Amino acid sequence: MENGFDAHVANLHIATRLVHVGQDPLQWTNREVIPPIVCSTTFQQPSPGKPSHDYSRGGNPTRNCLEKCLASLDNAKFAYCFSSGLAALNTITYLLLSGDHIICGQEVYGGTLRLFTRAASLMGIKTSFVDIRNVKNIKAALKPETKLIWIETPSNPTLQLADIRAIADLIEQEKRDPKIILAVDNTFMTPILQKPLDLGADLVMYSMTKYMNGHSDLLMGAIVANNEEMAQKISFFQMSLGAVPSAFDCFLANRGLKTLHLRMERHQESALKVAQFLEAHPKVVKVHHPGLKSHPQFELGKRQTSGSTGMLSFDLKGSGDQASEFLKSLKIFSLAESLGGVESLAEIPSIMTHASIPLEERLKLGITDTLIRLSIGVEHVDDLIADLEQAFKKVA
Repeated sequence: MENGFDAHVANLHIATRLVHVGQDPLQWTNREVIPPIVCSTTFQQPSPGKPSHDYSRGGNPTRNCLEKCLASLDNAKFAYCFSSGLAALNTITYLLLSGDHIICGQEVYGGTLRLFTRAASLMGIKTSFVDIRNVKNIKAALKPETKLIWIETPSNPTLQLADIRAIADLIEQEKRDPKIILAVDNTFMTPILQKPLDLGADLVMYSMTKYMNGHSDLLMGAIVANNEEMAQKISFFQMSLGAVPSAFDCFLANRGLKTLHLRMERHQESALKVAQFLEAHPKVVKVHHPGLKSHPQFELGKRQTSGSTGMLSFDLKGSGDQASEFLKSLKIFSLAESLGGVESLAEIPSIMTHASIPLEERLKLGITDTLIRLSIGVEHVDDLIADLEQAFKKVA
């Protein structure tokens, strides 16, 4: 089912698409300006076997509005929503067969690592984890059975970048049939700041739980694509695996998307100011943020994106106990996992979001007990900096 991009939408700025695509009041009997929550699980059919909708798992009017809007944001033809980001990722693994091989960035979300190493491996799918900052590492890891390259850019939690265009070009040079799938987790950037499909990716995945919804009150994932054959398979798995979001969650996501462009402007502007403050602080060893000129891939970021995300991490001088004391001393930042909401969050990845990664591997990636990750919300940046400063003073 094509549910996204068309000639009319192509002429609209993304801020306008967020508010209007898929939201036309004329599609509803009462011409509601905001898509209603269609809770019905089944629908009356005008004649046997010819429904507009039949069963809510296979399609729901509220979800359809959201999926059409999502597709337009990435200049895509297709979008599909799932009950979580990991449900979306798991659906992508169903495009593979036993014996197939995945190349994955060595620094990824802990749930992604767990799925590839422990769940996909039970299906006979093997994964190689490589440093994707250099495309040569990906080329060296290619095997005849490689069917998927999975990247996060920026990575989680040290915000390393991968050159999407260069990786897509590498896949084209391979001239395989069927071609290797290039999938990008674009959760940290959103389509406001980065459009992987335009850079040669085949699939883009979002944890809608994060920036796309932006209010920390729903769990959802999404996949967007342009390839029709691939999209048909994803649509089939969406229906047959059944990991779909509720109509209410789709309503919330629709609501959240309308302010995405405004929120991302504030997130990235404030995050850069916080990163600059931290970089100059005597109790900070190093700051990881692609908007800083000190970031080793600063030029790639300027070339590939239109902004630098609201996420950052930094290495605190001292011990793990001191890092814990720092976080417990924060007053505005909440000590919590997840990211991308209007509220600012802080965490220690080594004992929270990335605790499932073996210690030796964490240390290789620089995920130490003194690495602190911040998700910068929409509060006034001066208040956030003041909160960080008072917490620094509490650390001996």
